Amino acid sequence: MRYKKYFRKTSFKQKGVGDFFLKEVLLKKPKTFLEVGVFHGVTARNICELLYTIHKDEFKYIGLDLFEKNDQNKNEVIPSTNFTNPLKSIYFKYIKKQNPYSIEAVKELLIKYKKNVHLIRGNSNTVLKNIDMKKIDFVFLDGGHTYETVMNDLEACADTLKNGGTVLCDDYNLGHAPGVKNSIDDYVKKNKLNCRILCDGRFAKIEKN
Repeated sequence: MRYKKYFRKTSFKQKGVGDFFLKEVLLKKPKTFLEVGVFHGVTARNICELLYTIHKDEFKYIGLDLFEKNDQNKNEVIPSTNFTNPLKSIYFKYIKKQNPYSIEAVKELLIKYKKNVHLIRGNSNTVLKNIDMKKIDFVFLDGGHTYETVMNDLEACADTLKNGGTVLCDDYNLGHAPGVKNSIDDYVKKNKLNCRILCDGRFAKIEKN
């Protein structure tokens, strides 16, 4: 299973990181997958393709994001939504006539799996508490990067971990966002969980001991 880039931006720019990520998901073979921080939807599309090869139509992908720049994320460390490639900017602005970060554009990218996909527009600090986390097998956490937001998101994943699920956190060792590492370390220590740092510090994999 190769991680495909598509004609969009992805946070997995470094060679081999996307493939490593998919292998981690494949180890778990989740039927219900939650991604916090969908961005342009490239990872979502790769996940849906992987889960379809395993479960056919018997899987569910849930994606949560703000899907826009606004006051709720102005203080967060988020990837730039602007393309450095002018051809991509022209394509989305004048041909597609859509913002690739919008929920409508992501839905279009995932349309092949529309029966399996549920996208939620909102802030994880308020939305996650309304999701039945006991039904989630695998969480990919790549939303807000402040200490408070990451801690909120981790605490919301408690039922997933209790039921034997996995939480994979992105950007663990991101130097300009120390809140990610600090919150993960504090949460793991407080709850006596098993945490493995993978892919040269890129990911933190949290599971129940």
